[in-house]
Amino acid sequence: MYYKDQQPLAQYVEGLLTTLKVKRYSLYIQDFGAPVGFRMLLNNPNKLDALIVQNGNAYLEGLTLPRQAFFKAANEDSSKAQQDKIYSYTSEQAIINKQYLRDVQSNPEVMSPDSWTHDLHFLQTKADRVIQVQLLQDYYNNLLDYPKWQAYLRKYQPPTLIVWGKNDPAFIAEGAKAYLKDVPNAELHLLDSGHFSVEEKPVEIAKYIVDFMNKLAQ
Repeated sequence: MYYKDQQPLAQYVEGLLTTLKVKRYSLYIQDFGAPVGFRMLLNNPNKLDALIVQNGNAYLEGLTLPRQAFFKAANEDSSKAQQDKIYSYTSEQAIINKQYLRDVQSNPEVMSPDSWTHDLHFLQTKADRVIQVQLLQDYYNNLLDYPKWQAYLRKYQPPTLIVWGKNDPAFIAEGAKAYLKDVPNAELHLLDSGHFSVEEKPVEIAKYIVDFMNKLAQ
């Protein structure tokens, strides 16, 4: 199956919600889940009860200039050398060491092997890995769509909780703070963790979420 962008992924999730007869929801977005989630919100802007953001970027401030250049090159450079480079990022060692263990090198035992074992189960074939290559090649289009997502936040002012690992070199902490420009009443917590904060700080994040949802229920 060809996943050339996040819009089909958003439609698949929406299809699941429709099948389950879920008419409203609270949305937790992280990493690639942010582009999928924001497209869901643009497709059906009135279905959201609350938004929880964990290292899910929607602002250029959250990307260093080299990171922005990487996404642009991945999108525009169709050479075999560039495709091979991106493909190498989907290898077992890259997933383990350059993703899950990248931000916890001084404390790797905090990261459960379950995390990458689950991911690698879906990266066993070349076709599976090519899907990830295609998503990375398309990712620059998310940057171009950031203004649409920001406009949604400004217009609808959803109750928003931001729990963000401030040690994330991919989606830096300035991206978390940038949300406050459009949803100034958002609750922001910068954690001493990296990109996969929910693996590093599960109890701390769970407490923030429970408190946030309890406040909404009052």
